[in-house]
Amino acid sequence: MELKVKREHFGPQATIGSMFINGVYECVTLEDVTRKLGPSGEGKVSGATAIPEGRFKVIINMSPRLGRLMMRLLGVPFFDGVLIHSGNTDVDTMGCILVGQMVDGPDRIHGGSLALPMLQKKVQAALDKGEEVWITVSSS
Repeated sequence: MELKVKREHFGPQATIGSMFINGVYECVTLEDVTRKLGPSGEGKVSGATAIPEGRFKVIINMSPRLGRLMMRLLGVPFFDGVLIHSGNTDVDTMGCILVGQMVDGPDRIHGGSLALPMLQKKVQAALDKGEEVWITVSSS
């Protein structure tokens, strides 16, 4: 399974995009502000920086902090514990990718409590069939 986050709007507090599964639109996304990261991660503002563009493996495992099964990105340079979860604004991200049903302003989304379980169910079904799941994050 191939997920893609296409970053489209770069606001003062957040980055808004769209997520696709195998080329088909799934939901909206919200991430922290994108920043230029140097070769050693310089330029990163802890808890307030979007992950770098790239392709990352996705797994589902238990989040020790949240106590439930979560989609997790592996191998993200300069980041650890990047999850896909619901939320509304950059305050909810901490470097993770938020999903929702619609944009609710320049730096806000909503509907994550509906979008997240639908997405996670599809990812889990692919993993249960033995498929690898990958996500590519890029700007338009």
